Amino acid sequence: MAHLFYLTGFGIPRSEYWNNMNIRTFPVFTALLLALALTTGCGKKEDAKGATQVAARVNSDEITVHQVNYVLARNPNVTPELAPQAKREILDKLIDQHLVRQKAIENKLDRTPNVMQAIEAAKSEILARAYLDQLAATLPKPAPWETEKYYKEHPELFAQRRLFHLEVFVFKAEGAVATGLRDRLSKASSMKEIADWLQSQGVKFVANRGVRAAEQIPLESLPKVQAMKEGQIQLFDANDGRFQVLRVVAFKAEPVEEATATPRIQQFLFNRRLGEVMAKEMKQIKEQAKIEYSGEFAGGAAAAEGKVKTEAEANAKAPAEAKSKAGVDTQGR
Repeated sequence: MAHLFYLTGFGIPRSEYWNNMNIRTFPVFTALLLALALTTGCGKKEDAKGATQVAARVNSDEITVHQVNYVLARNPNVTPELAPQAKREILDKLIDQHLVRQKAIENKLDRTPNVMQAIEAAKSEILARAYLDQLAATLPKPAPWETEKYYKEHPELFAQRRLFHLEVFVFKAEGAVATGLRDRLSKASSMKEIADWLQSQGVKFVANRGVRAAEQIPLESLPKVQAMKEGQIQLFDANDGRFQVLRVVAFKAEPVEEATATPRIQQFLFNRRLGEVMAKEMKQIKEQAKIEYSGEFAGGAAAAEGKVKTEAEANAKAPAEAKSKAGVDTQGR
């Protein structure tokens, strides 16, 4: 299936599962740390030996240097020069967090159903991430020949890389509109003509305009965009009723040398390999596990898909049946 791309938020394909599991931002981390603190008693006084590692005391709780360094390590953009200041800021945030945590426990919020559920969800995410990190640690880094091969196989991303000024219409279309879309597109000389036609057909669309680099366009669409001339209009079909009409307003060459691209290619290849390994691992884990669906989920994914399909078919038939009934009623009169 072709992937549609928008002028906001599209980029080089990566392992989405890996990225979604990635915990990098400080606000997310502090929420997870709070969850662990509530369940494991994080912050309690340590023994005499561990006391030398105390960074601050917050009432009856202690914040250790290890906790500060752990948060610092999760922020790789901090330079050695900024580390002392960053540590102080991290410690201040941890102090605030512990103060709020203590008030939450004092008000017995840690025993409320919603909080207990959130804590369990956070613990599950942390443990799942730990397993994935362990899995990632076993994978070898891409070899130099793999990086070189990828660079040569994708000149549109590197040696022949371009910056595109694009104009895009995003919309859904079915039936006669979808059928006539290509014919109309072949006759149109401007995006305004296409916009007018879509409006005449009652099709709502979103218009976007902006500059995007080659690596910000899905790989499966990039060759088609790369081959387009300035002013040319093309249709991108996701084969599920979603369409995009794209016009290349202008473009300019912005090549990237192999030495500059190598680190990013290595990371991309590693993420792709990791995604494949994780997919295989999840498949194996599911095959070995006993999974039972209950209640409205009984029957599993297949049953759910069947239910959705049945409902969709019923909804599709409803207008025709209503029209037919209306015709019968009219004849009866």
